[in-house]
Amino acid sequence: MNHRKKIIKKIKIQKIIGGKANPSPPIGPILGSSGVNIMDFCKKYNSKTKNSHGENCPVIITVYEDKSFDFLIKKPPVSVLLLKNIKEKKGSSESNRSKIGKISMDEIKIIAKNKMEDMNCFSIQSAISMILGTARSMGIEIFD
Repeated sequence: MNHRKKIIKKIKIQKIIGGKANPSPPIGPILGSSGVNIMDFCKKYNSKTKNSHGENCPVIITVYEDKSFDFLIKKPPVSVLLLKNIKEKKGSSESNRSKIGKISMDEIKIIAKNKMEDMNCFSIQSAISMILGTARSMGIEIFD
């Protein structure tokens, strides 16, 4: 017999820093309204992300009928990875006019390989082209 728990909610939290989850907003109110034990989540999340301290590690939390939960930690968004790579804080406000930095095709390929599992594509080539589009829209030049 199959005794699977009934899923009542899936929660996505985009802005959550690895190793620094705490019950304050946005985490506390989101999980509290779903009946999840907030401190339990914070402890488990922080222990799983202790090596990604200070990085943005988005998470998808699956809440079950009995108020238990599972979660899946995603890789940081492509824009964050690109900015980290070129050592900038934010993208260009006029990406077509003012460029904020340069990135090599090899670095784009590395980001694509690392982020592939989180992306909505099936080939490394389509992942690369998605990342190139993000880079261009942020004012980052690509060189070979």
